[in-house]
Amino acid sequence: MSERIVVGMSGGVDSSVAALLLKRAGFEVIGLFMKNWEDDDDGEYCSTREDLVDVASVADVLGIELEVVNFAQAYRERVFSEFLREYSAGRTPNPDVLCNAEIKFRAFLDHAISMGAQRIATGHYAQVRERGGRFELLRAGDTQKDQSYFLHRLNQQQLSRTLFPLGDLQKPAVRALAREAGLAVHAKRDSTGICFIGERPFREFLNRYLPRSPGLMRTPEGITVGEHIGLMFYTLGQRKGIGLGGQREGTGLPWYVAHKDMARNELIVVQGHEHPLLWRDSLLAADLAWVAGEAPVPHPADSAKTRYRQTDGACSIALQADGACAAQFATAQWAVTPGQSFVLYNGPVCLGGGVIQ
Repeated sequence: MSERIVVGMSGGVDSSVAALLLKRAGFEVIGLFMKNWEDDDDGEYCSTREDLVDVASVADVLGIELEVVNFAQAYRERVFSEFLREYSAGRTPNPDVLCNAEIKFRAFLDHAISMGAQRIATGHYAQVRERGGRFELLRAGDTQKDQSYFLHRLNQQQLSRTLFPLGDLQKPAVRALAREAGLAVHAKRDSTGICFIGERPFREFLNRYLPRSPGLMRTPEGITVGEHIGLMFYTLGQRKGIGLGGQREGTGLPWYVAHKDMARNELIVVQGHEHPLLWRDSLLAADLAWVAGEAPVPHPADSAKTRYRQTDGACSIALQADGACAAQFATAQWAVTPGQSFVLYNGPVCLGGGVIQ
């Protein structure tokens, strides 16, 4: 009998092609559609119904079984509650990272095993390699789509049971495979919304769960230039949506968020992308997770990202007595943001990382 593999299918082209490739490789493929958000699943912003229709269409073309499972309670308890706590504390969390570790590769994996599967697969752009009895998480072949940053909290047990069929493919090739196979989702655009919550007006959404607390907007010199609508609605390095677009005093350059003063409920803004307060050459990360199960030996050639779309920066690390990790970059990094993920690499290998403090 062929091995049973459960594929997490979202209704997008990537997970659809992952299922297609495994089916062609001779595995017994079962599609699993996860419903993880219920608060206002009315179709305006949450596309659950539309996505499920797309998944069912793909499963029909591929001739595979499809199951729907509801992880909404687990998502709220493990991911969304932490998401709100981080925003309340003035940080900018990355829900996709926690969602992968707690839902897509934990709740989903446990459910797949209960279905008699030995392994799961997703449409993520990353690769897994076994070396010396350990599993490594590698960058994807398509560097523009690589998602290892969002997967850095996966552990050995999770990686040992995970397949990434798209790991060495380029995105145009994935769409071509879907088109050639007659999958209607071949031209479906990629989702860019919050993991499982969808694409929606973010401020309006967040304000439903957290109280709004307006305050002053000041320069580092203490000059008041406006009012903010609540520190939780801003992130370091933000330019758009600050409300100072028409003000060109001082240098005449655009305004950026440089700091949140939680004690005074003040937002500190500066002018110009190159302002010194927007750059940092060191950081402290906590809540560490290492892919190998233990911290790597510090190495000056290691590189790291402090945000997904950022070019890697060469850095060295030093582990602290309290379990935190101090990082020193060879060159300053732009808008290092508390709450975001600091992810360490050694060449193509993702070592793990933590949460920027």
